[in-house]
Amino acid sequence: MPGVREHVRTTCPRDCYDACGIVAIKRGGAITKLLGDPDHPVSRGALCGKCALAYNGVFRDPDSRLATPLKRIGPKGEGGFEAIGWDEAIATIAGRLTGIVASSGAETILNTHYTGTCSLIAGHFPDRFFNRLGATEVDPDTICNAAGHVALDYILGSSTVGFDPLTAKDAACIMVWGANPSASAPHAHKHWLGESPARVIVIDPLRTPTAEAADLHLQPFPGSDAALAFALLHVLRRERLIDRDFIAAHTLGWGEVEATVEACDPPWGEAATGVPAALIERAALIYGAGPSLLWLGQGLQRQHGGGNIFRACAMLPAVTGNFAKPGAGLYYLNGGAMRGIDGDYLSAPRLREGEAHSISHMDLAARLEDREKSRALLSWNMNVAASGPQQARLHRALERDDLFTVVIELFATDTADYADIVLPASSFLEFDDIIMSYFNLSVSAQVKLEEPLGDSLPNQEIFRKLSRAMGYQDPELFETDAAMITTILAATGVADGFEALAEAGITGVRAFVFASSAAIYGEPQHLPITESHPLAPLATYGADKAVVDEAITTLGIEGVAATSLRFFNVYGSRQDPSSPYSGVLSIFTQRASSGEGVTIFGDGLQTRDFVHVSDVVSAMMAAGESLLTLGTASPAHATPFNVCSGVTVTLLDVVAALDVITQQPLNVTHAPAREGEIRDSFGDPAALTAALDWTPEVTLEEGLRDLLEQL
Repeated sequence: MPGVREHVRTTCPRDCYDACGIVAIKRGGAITKLLGDPDHPVSRGALCGKCALAYNGVFRDPDSRLATPLKRIGPKGEGGFEAIGWDEAIATIAGRLTGIVASSGAETILNTHYTGTCSLIAGHFPDRFFNRLGATEVDPDTICNAAGHVALDYILGSSTVGFDPLTAKDAACIMVWGANPSASAPHAHKHWLGESPARVIVIDPLRTPTAEAADLHLQPFPGSDAALAFALLHVLRRERLIDRDFIAAHTLGWGEVEATVEACDPPWGEAATGVPAALIERAALIYGAGPSLLWLGQGLQRQHGGGNIFRACAMLPAVTGNFAKPGAGLYYLNGGAMRGIDGDYLSAPRLREGEAHSISHMDLAARLEDREKSRALLSWNMNVAASGPQQARLHRALERDDLFTVVIELFATDTADYADIVLPASSFLEFDDIIMSYFNLSVSAQVKLEEPLGDSLPNQEIFRKLSRAMGYQDPELFETDAAMITTILAATGVADGFEALAEAGITGVRAFVFASSAAIYGEPQHLPITESHPLAPLATYGADKAVVDEAITTLGIEGVAATSLRFFNVYGSRQDPSSPYSGVLSIFTQRASSGEGVTIFGDGLQTRDFVHVSDVVSAMMAAGESLLTLGTASPAHATPFNVCSGVTVTLLDVVAALDVITQQPLNVTHAPAREGEIRDSFGDPAALTAALDWTPEVTLEEGLRDLLEQL
């Protein structure tokens, strides 16, 4: 008799922009088919062809998967192995690594990994072991996207804080430069680009399906992208589409390049790039009219001079003011920090003793040829023999009998053929984890659908075994999956735990910031608090996470308030302590949370001169919702972008944010504006406080102390 049919949701963890929702059809407890989740906002019932075949094929095929630990019995490279047990495998590895550390130093052990799975625990927990060991990491991004990261760190201060894709609904233009979503983000290609009202410009030497569907396709000569960027900038400047106010307030260095831009007219651009001058003109006018989004693809920086090409392209949104407003921004990757994730928590770099050691994949073959500097190689989450550069040279180096090689894999890959020990890894269908798209600002559940095949284990459990065998005792090395999932979800503000998330499949978590704060607001200022104050370690925006956690523990702050403090120094972190406005927020908070209460006059009073974006953004995003504005007529004041703009934050927005932070209703009422009194006094702090019936009788520090006592 057939078993009961059930549908269970999970999420694809592949290295892809989409992070698609999956529905597993199970009968009698066994998986019969894996399909796209029809209710998932990204996959909408369809998986890409690659994953549809793999997940219904080799991933669940016992004859294709590695199911037991293996030990080499023949020459390296030939794939000759015999099965062994976990105890023997772990003891062998631990013994060899311990000997190498004693004789040659931990830095002679090389750690190669990348994005074989992009789930948070399986993808990052092993870093804890290697940090404790002190091994040399082969920088994973050096075979993928490191140049873009470095370039955008120079230009914007961050490469992993991009626009929220949801803001495409507000964009007039989406420029996709050096990306091919039709192949690498098929659902973004079909739905996100296809359904946006924006005009789409694709810049790619190849006529991809995404380029074919675009409103405008520019095909520059390979390697000429920087020249094209300068030609576009020339048109924007000539047509007065650059934002001089934004440039003056939020950028550095435009004056140094403007003369060069002036010389790079469209005929010059056509000669340098092969793109007809008329198309350069047309693309610049569409982008410059804005608001515009710029997607810089990873392919763009995979060329000679790719980093400088990124720097040139990133000037487009900076000089046109296409940041910090709806429908505007730049995107490369969206990191976990935008959803509250602390990368240091995942990888525990504090376990490392001494300096970190790292090399590029470009240098791996040469390092493996050096017997003194490379005694062991551990490879997990990647097939380095297939993806590393200088293949012939790399393969010869991997054949070294004295190079102790361990490979953790689902399948018998090229790299596994060179291993001394092969350890079988579980697939994403066989353990719980958390998935975060690096495009959409989502948090999704990876749900265990079946038991691990054979004797395979998840990455994290393998490294717990190794840590135990090495005699390590650090608690981070043995933290359970369940405990990590709880911590991760608490940090993101996802309510109701893993089971609820698993049932829903996905939840949206609003971005903490829409664009790089460093680029928009410049260097942080110190909080006006004394060195002896318990909040002193938080005195700069972006303080060390360990210090922040220590302060939170010391102060006994929990829940949403702790989330707010952990990721933003929310209480006036950029206020000038000498400013007469510096006490207004604390006075307001003190009275609003007391029985006395306060009255807010008007429905659109801007507060940009005495409260910074960081005062309210964290609490809003920790709640996972837009701010609620109390009694405000205009819905524009309730949208997240206004908070990030630093221009249209209202006092009513602050009320809602503080309500979230304190986790209690505040005693605030709203009254109509008294004609002329508020707006006319905006530039005068004394008149403002008088109009609002506030007396600045406490300092910001005192206000902070009062608020912290309530928390």
